[in-house]
Amino acid sequence: MARIASVDLPRDKRIEIGLTYIYGIGLSRSKEILAKTGVNPDIRVKDLSDADVATLRSVVEGDYQVEGDLRRWEAMNIKRLVDIGTYRGRRHRQGLPVRGQRTRTNARTRRGRRIAVAGKKKAPAKK
Repeated sequence: MARIASVDLPRDKRIEIGLTYIYGIGLSRSKEILAKTGVNPDIRVKDLSDADVATLRSVVEGDYQVEGDLRRWEAMNIKRLVDIGTYRGRRHRQGLPVRGQRTRTNARTRRGRRIAVAGKKKAPAKK
């Protein structure tokens, strides 16, 4: 089991795809890391040698901001926007789309599921 940046990589996937399970590493950055370390991208995670895992771990943790550090950095940037009261910060605080998307329809991911409320009928008056 290869453990890099406190993430257990899936054993049966190719290392090129397995690295993308680390927050902050996508496919292009994964390819870049593998080219830098000289590890074959077609090899499975379970077939990696200990030396390969050690070199990958040193490059990922040394050269890139991943996992907890990256999450903290993003949260600090959002908190800064909220604290100074920018338009983007207010949208983050309200839980609405930040980048100009429409909200009259769509925006379900940010706004959440809405429940339709029909016009409530009054009970007939008693005589």
